Amino acid sequence: MKKSIKLAFACSLFALAALSPVSAETLNELAGRTHYHGIAFARSGSAILLLASHHGLFAVDKNGDATQVSPVHDYMGFSPNPADPLSYYASGHPSEGGNSGFLKSTDGGATWKQISPGVDGPVDFHQMDVSPIDPQTIYGSYGRLQVSHDGGQTWAVTGAPPEKLVAIAASGTRAEQLYAATQNGLHVSMDAGATWQLLGFDGKVVSAVKTGPDNVLLAFVLGQGLMKAQEDKPEEWTVLSNGFGDAIPLHIAIDPLDGNHLALTTQNNDVLESRDGGSTWAPFGKVQ
Repeated sequence: MKKSIKLAFACSLFALAALSPVSAETLNELAGRTHYHGIAFARSGSAILLLASHHGLFAVDKNGDATQVSPVHDYMGFSPNPADPLSYYASGHPSEGGNSGFLKSTDGGATWKQISPGVDGPVDFHQMDVSPIDPQTIYGSYGRLQVSHDGGQTWAVTGAPPEKLVAIAASGTRAEQLYAATQNGLHVSMDAGATWQLLGFDGKVVSAVKTGPDNVLLAFVLGQGLMKAQEDKPEEWTVLSNGFGDAIPLHIAIDPLDGNHLALTTQNNDVLESRDGGSTWAPFGKVQ
């Protein structure tokens, strides 16, 4: 197993060398020419973060330098595969235009292949997530909510998402449970998106939602801050941080090796980092 992972990573390095620009750029430089659609902690190699953007996938090192690792492609949806450190999923638009359908990379994001067009596709999932407890279960939204139970090979429509959908997050406790951040509160589905009920923050804009280890549920609520609850106690919310100023978090990542290590992107293309579970934040690479 370890030998196969090392071999796959060596192949991915070869692909990265062929696709990457000669030199890296700072996050400030990158933010000036693109915008981010997703974020994840890298689980192999020297990179710390992966940023899915309008112009490709970028690997970010500990100093905050970003290097393009994929072809130029608009990755509107982006999720890591919890079962494989070199596997990622995406959706969006190829450089030549149109929709990409559901894509998979098995080499750390260097190369991508469509494994399904999705229902009524090719789809363009702007919101997608993979179940942490059943990585074969994947959700995506393309007008209606779709679900795959075989790792993205086949898809079925489960129903309509809540109105004014912003983001989705698969539960860490049940594969059929799904959260939806919307411009009118946080919603939950217990039946893979067939039906929904309001979970909290009625009338509030919820711009991000994320599940994590130990049943953690995170949501950013405009005007209230970054909120935390437990999935088994979703009515008991506490404020982690409300010091973001005018910045609005859109995508949140939790380090699978350290639940206190978080990163997020905002509408201003800020990339922020926390080492204390989300209580304090600083520009990525500046946290000691």
